Amino acid sequence: MQGRRVEGNRERREQVYREELLRRTNSKQPKKVGHGKLILVLVILILIAGGVLAYILLNRQDLYKAPAAIVFDDSVTSEEKAFITSRFEKLKETRNYNIYNELKISAETTYKIDTNTVNKLNQNNISIVYDLLLPTVDFYDSELNISSSEAEKSTDIKWVSLREITPENRVVSIDDNYWFDSYNEGAKYRILKLESSDANENSTVATVVSKFTNDTTTDGKENLGSSFPFDKQSYLSFAQTGVTALTRAMTITLNGRANGNGAYFAENIKDFLSAKDITHISNEVSFTDNCKGSTGTMSLCADWRSLDSITAIGTDIVELSGNHNNNYGTEANIKTIEKYHELGMKTVGGGINEEEAAKPLELEEKGVKINFLAYNHSTSTKGNGELANGNKPGANGFTEEKAKADIAAAKERGGIILVDIQFSECYSYPAEGQEMPSCDAPIAGQKAFFRQFIDWGADIVVGTQAHQPQTFELYEGKPIYYGLGNLFFDQTYWPGTQRGYILTHYFDNKTGKLLNTRISPTFYDTKHQVYLTDETTSEKFIARLMNSSPEGK
Repeated sequence: MQGRRVEGNRERREQVYREELLRRTNSKQPKKVGHGKLILVLVILILIAGGVLAYILLNRQDLYKAPAAIVFDDSVTSEEKAFITSRFEKLKETRNYNIYNELKISAETTYKIDTNTVNKLNQNNISIVYDLLLPTVDFYDSELNISSSEAEKSTDIKWVSLREITPENRVVSIDDNYWFDSYNEGAKYRILKLESSDANENSTVATVVSKFTNDTTTDGKENLGSSFPFDKQSYLSFAQTGVTALTRAMTITLNGRANGNGAYFAENIKDFLSAKDITHISNEVSFTDNCKGSTGTMSLCADWRSLDSITAIGTDIVELSGNHNNNYGTEANIKTIEKYHELGMKTVGGGINEEEAAKPLELEEKGVKINFLAYNHSTSTKGNGELANGNKPGANGFTEEKAKADIAAAKERGGIILVDIQFSECYSYPAEGQEMPSCDAPIAGQKAFFRQFIDWGADIVVGTQAHQPQTFELYEGKPIYYGLGNLFFDQTYWPGTQRGYILTHYFDNKTGKLLNTRISPTFYDTKHQVYLTDETTSEKFIARLMNSSPEGK
């Protein structure tokens, strides 16, 4: 009895031990998931993967379809082929090349591009202006304008890309269209056309072409961009003119033939000059009340009404380096300067006192910085009252120390350094009505004097003293114009003093650099009205000046 009880207890303990061991073992095993839940998770994962794959297939066809071949026709140059090929290789690398039907590339050249031209080009294809070629001649050449037929045939014309244009290659007009003044004529536009059956209103071709705009070629040159990228905001035009002196016989004309119309003298030149971004004159004569007309006198005044000729041409800057502004007293000079400022004109090379007269004019237009300096280096002195002296008005007298300091400060500021000089005059005048070719060349000491400003760091040097136009040259790669002649004056005694020429400098607003300077010869008749001369007359005039050029020697 006792033995059975002991054995029963042992069996009972073993049973409890086995149950405890089984409980502990089961607690360490993972719980089983129902088959339904497992299937649901798998379906969700498959749907997500399918969505991702569908998105990729719809939007990145290039994963399974090779980009289209590029086919060039014979009109495309090797340089253009290299450009297109390199650009599309870059697009492939960035996975932006999504054209899958054959892409045909052709090219054409046109001498005119406008909105209608662009619309026509884009009817059946997408196009970009790959390059623009300007017609140029050597700086010392007398050519100013060519016809359309000459543009194709002339061996004297060198076509230079806008990307490579410099002052050494002077741009000429085509059929009187000067490119920097028109922007849609006067050049060769090289247009690349891209055609593909992919093209439509939502064209993938158009998307790719947009990536060309403002990009660079393989050699680092800037691509000119899309179909019509040119406008006047890309360039700054700065017109410089010679002597203005609305005086003496012109006042007689004002009261007579002009019937009191002060803008009369500018009627034939105002549209040309007022179209420029900046227009400069060098006015030697102050305005006074009760100014009388006269002939022969060297004491000069101007009638206030004739100020309208200055405003009519859109004058922005009045240079005061001349030696006649105090002829009718310092008060007249001060009132005249104050009137310029009241009208929004800036002054340089002279002022209401010596300190103001000596200040350089710092300009910044369209992102282009210009440091404008002007000096009088002639027979003018403080003693004869023509130079500013202390609190007295007058011209800015030249000293080497001052000029060097001004140029050094301009270099520090950055930008173009433009220097105007009122130099001594050429007085080799013959009998009335005759030419005086000896005055075409720099006079004694003038060449060395003007060149030293380039040596000191100036970019452009201009003589504004000459009543007869003088020659010009490139010195150390920079232009010097020794004398611009007369713009407005009454010197109808000699053909030389009736002539002048206008310089229009064109600057790139991206780099601030001088790209080119246009020379526009002028003439005024016995009516004292100024006009641009015709092509034949202008080119003969330039050729004559070139006969006297130092040519950088």
